[in-house]
Amino acid sequence: MAMTMNGEVELPASREAVWAKLNDPEVLKACIPGCEELEKTDEQGFRAVAKMKVGPVSARFKGKVTLSDLDPPNGYKISGEGEGGVAGFAKGGATVKLADKDGGTLLSYDVEAQIGGKLAQLGQRLINGAAKKLADEFFTNFAKAVQG
Repeated sequence: MAMTMNGEVELPASREAVWAKLNDPEVLKACIPGCEELEKTDEQGFRAVAKMKVGPVSARFKGKVTLSDLDPPNGYKISGEGEGGVAGFAKGGATVKLADKDGGTLLSYDVEAQIGGKLAQLGQRLINGAAKKLADEFFTNFAKAVQG
């Protein structure tokens, strides 16, 4: 099952400060809902473990995350894939762009993802709702980290 999502969030910090936080594994780990581990494996890669619950399906996903098309401090592409055992798999990517706005930074994102297994059987509406909730939670946490 494929899905797309996009949005934007205004952050009260410079593009440089936002860029630094977007590339800090400790900040990302604290902001990603359910993230238990996030370890840098190389200059553009991370190993991740996150526990997710979508409707009645709960799973621990293990996977990898890669940053590409780096254009500091304007944006990058983040790609990832994870296995959640019987719950299924998830893979996808997001293009993240940063722009100056009203003395702060406007972060915009476009996400494309694919899921399979038990998760895909839950239905498009439930999956889209859960994905939006996770994205909102991440960006709320990230905005606090940027201010903090």
